[in-house]
Amino acid sequence: MSSIAPIIAAADAAGSVDAAKALALGLGTGFGAIGPGVGVGYIFGKTIESVTRQPEMKDEIQSIMWVGFALTEAIVFYALVMSFVAFFIA
Repeated sequence: MSSIAPIIAAADAAGSVDAAKALALGLGTGFGAIGPGVGVGYIFGKTIESVTRQPEMKDEIQSIMWVGFALTEAIVFYALVMSFVAFFIA
């Protein structure tokens, strides 16, 4: 029984590192998506509010909305890329 203990301890240590990296990948991407999720909701909410106040400006407001949406969503992809870097390189 005592000859198996070092093998189990070594396997557990390697598994712990992989588990920690996987956890960091999930948490990094998840936390990186919280802010943009709130931002996208805010953008669309304010767009609806703006269009109801000035319906004649709908096309102009929507074009600005899509630019803001694209820039906000890019933050999620940056968080995902940085999580992958932490997972595969660290």
